[in-house]
Amino acid sequence: MNALDKLIAWYNPERALVRAKSRKALSYYEAARPDRLRKRNKETGGPSTSLQTAGRSIREQARFMDENHDLASGVLDVLVANSVGSKGIVVEPQPRTIDGKIHTEFARDILRLKTEWMRRPEVTWQHDWSSAQRIMARSWFRDGEVFAQHVAGKVPSLNHGTIVPYSIEMLEADYVPIGYTIDNIMQGVERNSWLKPVAYYVYKQHPNEVINLQTLRITDYKRVSADRMMHCKLIKRINQARGMSVFATVMLRLEDLKDYEESERIAAKVAASMAAFIVKGTPELFDDDDSVDERQMKFQPGMVFDNLRQGESIGTIDTNRPNPQLEPHRKGQLRAVASGCGVTYSSAAKDYNGTFSSQRQELVEGYGAYQILAGEFTSRVVQPVYENFLRIAIASGALKVPDNLDLQTIDDALYVPPQMPWIDPVKEAKAWEILETNRHASGPEIIRRRGLNPIDVLDQEESWIKQLTDRGLSKDTETPLPEIKKLDDDNIEDEENTKRGNSNAE
Repeated sequence: MNALDKLIAWYNPERALVRAKSRKALSYYEAARPDRLRKRNKETGGPSTSLQTAGRSIREQARFMDENHDLASGVLDVLVANSVGSKGIVVEPQPRTIDGKIHTEFARDILRLKTEWMRRPEVTWQHDWSSAQRIMARSWFRDGEVFAQHVAGKVPSLNHGTIVPYSIEMLEADYVPIGYTIDNIMQGVERNSWLKPVAYYVYKQHPNEVINLQTLRITDYKRVSADRMMHCKLIKRINQARGMSVFATVMLRLEDLKDYEESERIAAKVAASMAAFIVKGTPELFDDDDSVDERQMKFQPGMVFDNLRQGESIGTIDTNRPNPQLEPHRKGQLRAVASGCGVTYSSAAKDYNGTFSSQRQELVEGYGAYQILAGEFTSRVVQPVYENFLRIAIASGALKVPDNLDLQTIDDALYVPPQMPWIDPVKEAKAWEILETNRHASGPEIIRRRGLNPIDVLDQEESWIKQLTDRGLSKDTETPLPEIKKLDDDNIEDEENTKRGNSNAE
C-alpha cells in the first residue's frame, strides 16, 4: 500500500481493501488503465438508457439513408432477400396422427385454407403474405423493430376478406412512443416485476402525420395486451425494451463514404471541363493597356491560338481526376460496412470476382448470419401468425379436426427460410445426389432446401407423368442431341490436308 492507502486503512480498512483490489485489477488489464493517448469511452447506462435519447434520431437517419443512399438501400435489399426471400418464410404443416405418422389429409386442408388466406393477410389488403413479410423485415432492419397486432373475429368496419376471420395490422416503430416512460412502463412497453411485456401503448394514428405533436395526449394512446401484439426487435443487451437499427454502428462511415464519393464526382466533373489560362511572360513584356482589352477565346476542336501577344503562352489545368485510389478506398470501407450490417461484401458492393471456393466460403459464412435473422423473424412473426391462424380457423369452423389427430401436434410445422443459392449447379446437384444415395439426406430435405414443398413437387411430377403417358411418351425417353465433332489439333491438321488435296486435284 502507498501512503494514502495506509491512511485510509487506518480509519476505513474496507475502503482501503477495495482500492487495493481495484489497483491490482488495473495492473492486469491494460484496457482499463488511464492513458492520455487512448479514449476510454464507456457505456454505463442500463439496457434501454441509450435508446431513450438516441433511438428516434438514429431511426429517422436510417430512413433517410434508405431513401437517399444507394449503398444503404442495397444493404437492406440484401438482408431482406436472404432472410425472408421472395416467397417469405415457407410454412409446411406437420400434424401427426395418434400413431405418430404425418397426417397428410389434414396438412392439405391447412395448406388449402392458408393459401387462400395469404392473398389478404393484413387489414389494408395491399400486401399478400410474402409481401407483408418483406415490408415488415425491412422495417425491422432499418428501424430496429416492427410491431404487428392480431385482429380476429368480427371487428367494426373491418372486412377480413378471407374464409378465416383473421388479419394482422402492421405498425411501424413510431406507433409505440419511445419517450413514454413512467412507473412500470418503459419506452411505451408495460412490463411486470419480472420485466416481461404485458402490454403496449400504441398511438391511434401515426404520430408523424399529426400536424401538432404537442397536442398528443395520453388519451391518444390505446393499451394493447401483449398476447395480441407482435414485437420483432434487434437487440444487443438483455431486457432491452426497444430495438436499434442495423445501421447504428456504420451510419457515420456510410455518410462519410457518400460525401467522399460526391466530392470525387464533382472533382472529376470539373476535370472533364477543360480550362486554360494565359501566361503573360516576364514583367517587362506586360503592357498596362492589356488589362483593358478583354479577349474572348472559345474552345473548339482543332482550334489554334493565333492572337497571343509577345511573351504569352497557354497553360491548362490538370486536376488528376478521377482519383485512382478511390476504388481501393471504397472497397475497404464497404467491407467494414458489410461486416457491421451482417451482409457479405460481394452482395453489398455487387463485386462478384473470385474463385468458386472463395465465393462458396463467403456464402457459407454469410448465410450463417442470414439464418440467425430468419430464425428470429420466424419466432417473432411467422410462427405466432401461423399458430393464431390455426386456432381461429378451428374456432370459426373453417377447419375440421380429424378424430385420429394427435392434438399436441396440431400446430407442428416446418419453417423453411431462403436457402443458400447454388454457385455451380452441376457440382451442387451431384453432391446432394451422393448424400441421398448414401442415406445421409432425404429427398424432402433436398426439396425444402431449394425452397419448394415436397408434396407440391410430387403432385406436379405425378401430373407430368400422367400427361406423358396419355400422349404415348415415356418420361425416360430422351431426344438425342446432334453429334458435335470435337476439333483438336489432329482433326484441324487432317482437315487442312484434305482441303489442300482437293484443291490440287482441281
